[in-house]
Amino acid sequence: MLWTRWLVLLLCWGATSGEPQAHERDAAPSEVQSDSRRQPSLPRAEPLDFGFVPAAVYDTHAYYEPGAISILFHMVHAFLYVVQPNTFPEDLIVKVIQQNMGGIKLEEWRKPENVVLLLQWIYYEAGFLICATIGILFVVLTPIIGMCFCVCRCCENCGGEMHQRQRKNADCQRGFYTASLIVTTVFITVGVLIAYAANHNMSNQIKSTRRFINTNIRDLKTFANNTPAQIEYLTTQYTSAKNKVLSDLDNIGPLLGGRIHSQLEKEVVPSLDTALRMAGAMRETKEALENISSSLEVLQEGTGKLQASLSTERASLSNTLSDPACTNGAVSHTCNTIRSTLSKLGISADFSRLPDVSHALANVNTVLRTDLSNIVQKGYSSFNDTPKLVKEQTRNIVSAVKGILDKIGTEIISFSKMIPVESSLANFTVFINTGQKKIESYYPQIDQMDFYRWIGCVAMLCMVVLVLAFNILGLLCGTCGYDKQATPTTRGCLSNTGGNLLMAGVGFSFIFVWVLMGVVSTLFVVGGNVEKLMCEPLANRQLFKIIDTPFLVHPAKKNFLPALLFQNSNIDLTLGSMYRECHDNNGLYHALQLETMFNINSFLNRTVYNKDLAKLFESVQVDLQGITLLEPAGRDNLINFANSGIGQIDYDAYLDEVNKGVTLVDLLSFSADLEVQADQLPRGALENALKGHASSIRQIHRELVVAMEQTMKYVRARSTLSQSIKLLQRMSSDLPVKVTNILSAIDAAEYLIIHNASHVVKQETKGYSQALVGYFKQYTKWVKNSLSEEVAQCKPISNIVDSMEIVACSFIIDSVNTFWFGLGGCCILLIPSIIFSVKLAKYYRRMDTEDVFEDMGNTGYHGEQVCNGNLTVDRYEPCSLYLHAAVFIDGGMLLSTHRTKCAT
Repeated sequence: MLWTRWLVLLLCWGATSGEPQAHERDAAPSEVQSDSRRQPSLPRAEPLDFGFVPAAVYDTHAYYEPGAISILFHMVHAFLYVVQPNTFPEDLIVKVIQQNMGGIKLEEWRKPENVVLLLQWIYYEAGFLICATIGILFVVLTPIIGMCFCVCRCCENCGGEMHQRQRKNADCQRGFYTASLIVTTVFITVGVLIAYAANHNMSNQIKSTRRFINTNIRDLKTFANNTPAQIEYLTTQYTSAKNKVLSDLDNIGPLLGGRIHSQLEKEVVPSLDTALRMAGAMRETKEALENISSSLEVLQEGTGKLQASLSTERASLSNTLSDPACTNGAVSHTCNTIRSTLSKLGISADFSRLPDVSHALANVNTVLRTDLSNIVQKGYSSFNDTPKLVKEQTRNIVSAVKGILDKIGTEIISFSKMIPVESSLANFTVFINTGQKKIESYYPQIDQMDFYRWIGCVAMLCMVVLVLAFNILGLLCGTCGYDKQATPTTRGCLSNTGGNLLMAGVGFSFIFVWVLMGVVSTLFVVGGNVEKLMCEPLANRQLFKIIDTPFLVHPAKKNFLPALLFQNSNIDLTLGSMYRECHDNNGLYHALQLETMFNINSFLNRTVYNKDLAKLFESVQVDLQGITLLEPAGRDNLINFANSGIGQIDYDAYLDEVNKGVTLVDLLSFSADLEVQADQLPRGALENALKGHASSIRQIHRELVVAMEQTMKYVRARSTLSQSIKLLQRMSSDLPVKVTNILSAIDAAEYLIIHNASHVVKQETKGYSQALVGYFKQYTKWVKNSLSEEVAQCKPISNIVDSMEIVACSFIIDSVNTFWFGLGGCCILLIPSIIFSVKLAKYYRRMDTEDVFEDMGNTGYHGEQVCNGNLTVDRYEPCSLYLHAAVFIDGGMLLSTHRTKCAT
């Protein structure tokens, strides 16, 4: 059993990477669920691909299909079911074993419980007992009856007298006996063929048993040779988990720092974005102020020129209208009309009254000397350096974790080298090879014994075949030599030989049948009970329930299998459960429940799940106080911009003037109307003067008004003056409040980073640590699943059990039962064969005397005598034979016969 212990220890070592501590296994899931509810964004460990454990390919196919002979097997099973229809007595067998019936003394049989068990057992075996009793009676009575039959025939009784009485239905009787003997012979022949087929099948299957032995031994070798490679593969796959952890540790900045960054950016980035937008607003404010300032200078200058030009032109036009020519009736009306419109020649928008924005522009230019955008970008950069900051601050922890992981790998390798796996399995292989050689050394003896068995069975069948030969030859000779015209005393030699052969068959039947029945009864009792008590319960696995009954083997040992393997009977390991696991080709570790024998958690505590590693993960601290979102210069810049004075500008006044027209009237329309009215005047100096004024007004519009309108409409080809004013108005509204909100948001973000980020860091660090531990959990879970399903797959063990069942039950027991079934049928049918042969032999054998029938009144008989009304006919032959004297009355009916001796 040394190799078994080493193998168990080997598999235990393979399981050392199996699963975490019980308290971690139970507590961790609840903690993870709780954390996931609080922080759904915790990262999970990526699924690892550990590949496939090198699979062992087993050659044994423990399946047997008997073929055509299965019909005979089913017939025997049906017969045994008729003999023994009771279900398997599981409880009865358990009680018998527990009562130790074999060790009960004679006086203890009278105890009530033992009597009950005995009666129950007799009831279960009733069918076999009845059949066995019949067989015993057959064996005992057959030779006695045969002896009595021989003595009786020697005394010329029981059909022994060589005289055959003549019957009217003699032909019918002979035909009936002939047909019955033929049918009986055919059935006996079928029984012989069945027995011979079973005998031949057993020899063939015993030879094929070597295939099962060879494949099972080869599978055991495969099991022994492949298991170290499988365990080594489990060990080496620790490197996969380790490399993944190392990769995550090397990327702790992007992984952990990135997670921290993503959690904090929800508060930080919006505040920086508002500050950056404010920096853009500063530049837009400057541009708008510059537009207003430049436009205001142009408009004020143009307004002065326009007002002077319009005043001069209005005065000149007024002088022209003062001409005496305007006093005439028709002309005066036109002149008066023109004179009434002179007041419209003036400016509408007076930009000279608008306040100057140069002071606010100067303040904004002073604010823009500080590049707020650059300061905000520094804040972005500082915050985006969180992964780098995390990596720098955890550099020592990462180095320490790498050292522990290397130490864990070294411990696993060292532990694997502590157990002589290869030497143990080499010894196991040597043991298998030695066992195989021993088994193969018995092959010649097995073949020889099987040959003797085959010869013995054939010899028994030859006994029946001898009887069949006599019957068949007797039937052939008797039937072919039978002559209806011949009297019993004159039958031919061939017919007489047929009768003698039939009687010879009867004699050999009495000689052999009781011996054959004794063999049949013995094989029936043994083979039938083995089939019902061993093979059937083994096929439906009820036998395992008996073997696995607690305290069956020993009162102090609950389960015998763990007591045998591990010296601990309290382990819940049964032969049935082990067989089921192995039949499903699961690992021997799971089949033997080795997890109950070895404390794997202690190894895990020292290696993968040690406290030092947990402490290192818990000691991860990230200090984000070095992150600065907005420098003091940026704060001052925002405050100065709020106090730049853009909020004090009267934007409504600007909008009012801008929305007004440049002049009170459209000069082009005014000049056109003036020309129209001049055309109404008589031709002369007045007309020409008015048209000259119209041309001057049109020139003023072209030179001054158009330029001013262009200035108001387009400011540096970007926007209108109105748009710039509205932009400034919108920007300046609540500007101090906006700046205050921006500064408050940045302060809140910085406060979160400096003071409250520890919670975020703790959560993300915990998630990161759980992700790292998750890789080891995946590894241990994979190892456990591999140990349960793929490593040391114990299919060869169940194959051995199945092969033993096939060899013992399908090859041997079924053949043995089929043999006695066929031979037993022959023995039973030999009884009617004897009867029919004896009856039929009378019709084929030559008789010594015969019956003579003659009518009353016939003459010619020698020595006629009449006595008391009876006619006595005596015939005397010159021979030493006995003659029968027949006495007839009324029509020749035979009344009596007398035996007389012939005269010499």
